[in-house]
Amino acid sequence: MSAGTYTPRPGAAPLPRMIAAQTALETRMLLRNGEQLLLTVIIPTLLLVLFSAVDIVDTGSGASVDFLAPGILALAVMSTAFTGQAIATGFERRYGVLKRLGASPLPRWALMTAKTLSVLVTEVLQVLLLTVIALTLGWSPQGNPLSVLLLLVLGTAAFSGLGLLMAGTLKAEATLAAANLVFLLLLVGGGVIVPLDKFPDAVQSVLGLLPISALSEGLRDVLQNGASMPWAQAGILAVWAVLGLGAAAKFFRWE
Repeated sequence: MSAGTYTPRPGAAPLPRMIAAQTALETRMLLRNGEQLLLTVIIPTLLLVLFSAVDIVDTGSGASVDFLAPGILALAVMSTAFTGQAIATGFERRYGVLKRLGASPLPRWALMTAKTLSVLVTEVLQVLLLTVIALTLGWSPQGNPLSVLLLLVLGTAAFSGLGLLMAGTLKAEATLAAANLVFLLLLVGGGVIVPLDKFPDAVQSVLGLLPISALSEGLRDVLQNGASMPWAQAGILAVWAVLGLGAAAKFFRWE
């Protein structure tokens, strides 16, 4: 054993290792939080099973699960990337967690990267769970998986930007109330469970521009109708992603 075996080596760990460690921590915190688990897993699962088994809403011709599954996948993305992330980040900002992490060797952009990666990990688990449940209920998905993946990534970017913008500008209590309210409103009016054509024509055009509507309708075009890449919906999501992430980067307050 050499004399320098236990010599201290001060300094930060390599950046990829720091991001990976923070991502693992963020993911564990997200999955251990009861409220977040309710939003990300339990509510989408219950909605999928309930509305597939009981004929409550007229979803058109074909099996109800074929209409509902794409919308529930979109809801799962919104619940994690927007609602869950906004609430968690808002309270971390209130309690000074973000301020302390911002002063650590982990750069602030790397912290946000870790949060985004934790969202993606959670979404992978959500999609796998909901897909298995939907297949059990008789779902027959169609279309190109790459188109589905692109839509999910664009939707994640759009909702993540909006969630971080809300968490970085509003007080924690206001973020909690606003994020849950938006979740409920978009659940009803975002084409998740109720088809957009059930709304008045003037309202449809406005609702169709919402990120949840673009994501649910885009996924439905691919998975239910077997369409190729729905570029109109992808474009809407891309615009929301650029606006949301850009505004979050500019206006986010760490204290």
